[in-house]
Amino acid sequence: MLFALLCKDKPNALQIRMDTRPTHLEHLQAMNGEGTLKMAGPFLDDAGNPNGSLLIVEAPDAAAARAIAEADPYAKAGLFEAIEVRPFRWTINNPDA
Repeated sequence: MLFALLCKDKPNALQIRMDTRPTHLEHLQAMNGEGTLKMAGPFLDDAGNPNGSLLIVEAPDAAAARAIAEADPYAKAGLFEAIEVRPFRWTINNPDA
């Protein structure tokens, strides 16, 4: 099942994000290689700076999806103020459909 991970950065945490980004990207590449990650990218503020993340992951249930989110280097670095886990149905432009 697919889940959307909506991750909101803490205020004034851009430096944490930038410092952790290389490790985060390595982590995402590993997830991609395993087939767990379907898509990912940052949310942006009005100035174009990243201030959150959206990941679409495949997991057996919401608890497993939350564990995926909490294993992200950004989460481990304390970047996120909140993580929302929501079931997701990829209807349009799904390459697997």
